[in-house]
Amino acid sequence: MTSIGRLSLKRDDRRIIIHFDYDCFYAAVFEKEDPKLRSLPLAVQQKQIIVTCNYEARRHGLYKLQRVSEARKRCPEAIIVLGEDLTRFRNASKENYNFLRRFAWSDKVFVDVTDMVDYNLEMINHNSLQSSFFHLSPYDPTVGFEFDCNKIPGHTFPNISASSPVPHRYSGGLLLNSDQGSLFLRLVLGSHLAQYLRHHLEEHQGYSSTVGISTSKLISKLVGNINKPRGQTTLLPPYYSIDTDESNVTRFLDDHDVGRIPGIGFKSAQKIRDYVLRRPAAFDAGLVYGGTKESVTVKDVRLFPSMDHDLLEKILGSSGAPKGIGMKIWGLVNGVDDSEVSKAREIPQQISIEDSYIRLDTMAEVEKELRLLSKSLLSRIRVDLSCFGDNDQPLAEELSGENNQTIGAHSKRQWLACPRTLRLTTRSRPPMNPDGPRSRNFNRISRSCDMPFLILNLGRSVEELSERLVHETLIPLFHKLHPEKSDWNLSLMNLCATNMSLTAASARNGAGRDISKMFKTQEYVLKEWRVDDIDMAPAVNDEAALDKRGVKTVDVEQIALTEGLCGDRQENGWQSLTDEGQEHADAWQSDEEVSKFDYTCTMCGLAMPHFAIAAHERFHELED
Repeated sequence: MTSIGRLSLKRDDRRIIIHFDYDCFYAAVFEKEDPKLRSLPLAVQQKQIIVTCNYEARRHGLYKLQRVSEARKRCPEAIIVLGEDLTRFRNASKENYNFLRRFAWSDKVFVDVTDMVDYNLEMINHNSLQSSFFHLSPYDPTVGFEFDCNKIPGHTFPNISASSPVPHRYSGGLLLNSDQGSLFLRLVLGSHLAQYLRHHLEEHQGYSSTVGISTSKLISKLVGNINKPRGQTTLLPPYYSIDTDESNVTRFLDDHDVGRIPGIGFKSAQKIRDYVLRRPAAFDAGLVYGGTKESVTVKDVRLFPSMDHDLLEKILGSSGAPKGIGMKIWGLVNGVDDSEVSKAREIPQQISIEDSYIRLDTMAEVEKELRLLSKSLLSRIRVDLSCFGDNDQPLAEELSGENNQTIGAHSKRQWLACPRTLRLTTRSRPPMNPDGPRSRNFNRISRSCDMPFLILNLGRSVEELSERLVHETLIPLFHKLHPEKSDWNLSLMNLCATNMSLTAASARNGAGRDISKMFKTQEYVLKEWRVDDIDMAPAVNDEAALDKRGVKTVDVEQIALTEGLCGDRQENGWQSLTDEGQEHADAWQSDEEVSKFDYTCTMCGLAMPHFAIAAHERFHELED
């Protein structure tokens, strides 16, 4: 990296971020439903492709993006299940998210545990690192787990036992003589928390995961891929070096192909490869677009002559490219990523369903596929945008069966948000070239319209609403998108519900808040601060009740003598006093009891409320 490039990039390693990658997630969902599948070769099919398979199937030669026909030949005993309906996978993902978000900010795969790590950093006893305790709550010191701070669980990059220079490691204690040494200890704390969460996720949710720990989303995601499955890897300091370009971040990233870096898309990676190679890079051919046959690594890009953010801006910049893309990509190839871990939205910004096709060129086929897409879209809208009004039962439970289920009158549900816009997107397949192969086409065209109100009818089945949506809205929209009656061949169609409008049942910025739901749920929401006062004020002359409650009654004359309430007059006293004093007695009085004249002066016999006692006593003193 040049001196200019070094000055233009600034690392921020104050965060500790954990990345969770669920092992063979689609297959794991089926295995959780049927545990017998865990010991068998299992693959999940979408269209004619194996989208994922468990590790038992991989030992038999199956792999991702493999043709189903080839997979059956390679392993005839493999169990191949259809996974085109994503409902079960989305529900499982939400369950895992709800589990992880109890500990820190999470967007389903990334967890920012900076606050928790910083708190425990202050609580560590450096004289007894082997008997450390990780606090999971700042309010309850008993909630947490014991761990040995002298060890890093899982794997590290580079290996901590190797002879590679890791400047801050344990040697009878931790060396904290620099920022990188402090970062080392914070990463140790993060790795122990990651192990705790990983084990609890598998124990309570039934999903194993592979975890990466670092200071950014970019590095934590990539470093977690080293040790799969059921592994975790921590990238150790130094993360930067002032005197040289060497750091564990660049050492780790340099061997990665530029197209494998999160944040660098297919088109951007291809432009970078073409520039570095001075010619177009060759690609694998086949049903599924393959990877490049010629790898251009991060190191090739980073050390390319005159390469910096300005040159990348020229390479990648175009009319549709975002502003500052050169600086963004330059930061990624140098391991700098400041993107935040944001809390996942309760209400999605949009809900999208799409499918790809080998050939789609007749109106009958288009109508059939639009019907399937609309069913999936309406089902997802009901699951993600509506809830029970009287109880918090998940709508997904009722919609887990057939799509034509209706919403019964007994289930009072309401919309959290309503989509205002419906968008239809298509992508055409280009014709064959004269020399044989077909050119790639990534261009999509779209048309939008107002979302019809019929989708909000919870009393109708999804199948019925889907038929109306296709004939009344989608087919006319398709004709506007493709006015020609033929000569089109589609490779993709997408339906999207967007432009969400929050309703009264949702957040504060919705179109009016549902105050009835607030009153129905306030007992549960405020239970943490509720005080149950079950004691009743004792009767004035009921000594038996006072004795039963443990309240001692005393002689008023004795009170006057010992407390000096009436000066020299021992006969001056007030009823209903206890040994806890008048202030405590007043606290038992209700508003109704205060309004009664239950107190009688022993000198003049006048009845009065309790708050007039002191003034009346001074009246008698003035008379003397």
